[in-house]
Amino acid sequence: MKKSILLTLALIGTLLPSNGLEVRAQNRLTSDIKYKTEISGQFGNGNHTPFWQSANRYGLANINNNSGYLRTSIQRDTEADVQRNWRIGYGADLIVPINYTSHFIVQQLYGEVQYKAVRLTVGQQELPLEMKNQALTSGGMVLGANARPIPQVRIELPDFLVFKRTNNWIGVKGSVAYGFYTDNQWQRTFNAGNKDAVFTANSRYHSKAGYLRIGNLDKFPVVLTGGVQMTCQFGGTVWNRKIKGEAPDGSYNLNGGITDYFKAFIPTGSDVTDGDNPNVMGNTVGSYLARVEYHGKGWKASIYGEHMFEDHSQMGWDFAWKDFLWGLEVELPQNPIVSTIVAEHMRTTDQSGPVLVAYGNKVPYIGGQDNYYNHNIYGSYQHAGFVMGNPLLLSPIYNHDGRIVCYDNRITAMHFGIQGNPLPDVSYRMLYTHEKSFGNFNTPHSDPMHGDFLLIESTYKPHQLPGISFTASYGMNHGKLLGNSNGGMLTVAYSNF
Repeated sequence: MKKSILLTLALIGTLLPSNGLEVRAQNRLTSDIKYKTEISGQFGNGNHTPFWQSANRYGLANINNNSGYLRTSIQRDTEADVQRNWRIGYGADLIVPINYTSHFIVQQLYGEVQYKAVRLTVGQQELPLEMKNQALTSGGMVLGANARPIPQVRIELPDFLVFKRTNNWIGVKGSVAYGFYTDNQWQRTFNAGNKDAVFTANSRYHSKAGYLRIGNLDKFPVVLTGGVQMTCQFGGTVWNRKIKGEAPDGSYNLNGGITDYFKAFIPTGSDVTDGDNPNVMGNTVGSYLARVEYHGKGWKASIYGEHMFEDHSQMGWDFAWKDFLWGLEVELPQNPIVSTIVAEHMRTTDQSGPVLVAYGNKVPYIGGQDNYYNHNIYGSYQHAGFVMGNPLLLSPIYNHDGRIVCYDNRITAMHFGIQGNPLPDVSYRMLYTHEKSFGNFNTPHSDPMHGDFLLIESTYKPHQLPGISFTASYGMNHGKLLGNSNGGMLTVAYSNF
């Protein structure tokens, strides 16, 4: 966390004008600032906080009922300088929680500089989902919105760069980032009840993504978008893994120097536990995404899909692609009842099969059992207890044995979301999910466990009180997967945007 703060402040400091510059330049940094303050409380009964009152909230959640927080933030978007070649943005988002594992949270702290189409960001920032309706989807499989942001240095094309020589038919965007995990203390505390559980500290983070869009709405109503996302957790120190050459305290240093950053990017290399069949270095996950949109007069319909892969497995055609998240989104003509509908189906039960014979360099080896999100060194694809992908593959924070592992990664699920604006000052959204979990290949459930998750949420923004909003929600869990619970949540906010 200290590294993140220092890096961010250093970048913001380079943006500040010196005494010799014009006052106009100083005013630029303090203009178009957005600010927001909110207070929120959640209360209920049962085993856990209702699922959709804690999932996909960038880790700002408590799985146990009866908690709250006071949150305040400021931000200046680079879009404020849209008429300039050089654009400047920054943000800070601070939280004082009640009945959380932390007493103070730096949720976001970042600075960014953009020259024309290219943006450089330093710090931790809540990043939006790609190709999905963030308010209604169950979540992304790789670059999701479920875990606390990772402090990172990120360079990207944030918006599609359209090639004029293609008559504006083709556009591209993408990103590359390196950062570090900040959940050292959480992992140590979570493992305190299980002295044999594996945990890591000071591990590094890498992500990359690229997207291609084909379409020109001025000439044709269909747009196709596709892309790939990949992340890798690498380096750091692991405890209790029982690796040859470990230190007397049971730790093993996984840092291999600057070459590890190149291995994470490609990806190549191997882990010390790979044995005779090396895979790739670190906990590497990725996905292919695609979306097709039809734009009608006053309405829009889209279908989309996301296929996940672990390391090299299912990255190519070595195994059948049976696991997908499929979605349908419809934006209806303007009406006072429903504006948008989302329906999704997810299956992650195959995972390249239970046990298969595959071939690497023409040498047979045992494959299958990809074990999505899990890794024998890094535990699982998570940050501070929450999976960094889709929350329906239940996060380690739900575990009672102190192990950082996803015990429910073989699932099928149907998910629905709707939203609308029945009155000028009132909006709502509803989420419902039915999930069936088979556990995972290593720890299967004797019988599939079911869970039903419901959220009904409404926001009131009285026009008589500009900037004030009231959001109330009711959530419910039902079934053996997370137990039965009911809960309410109330948030009061004030903002200038």
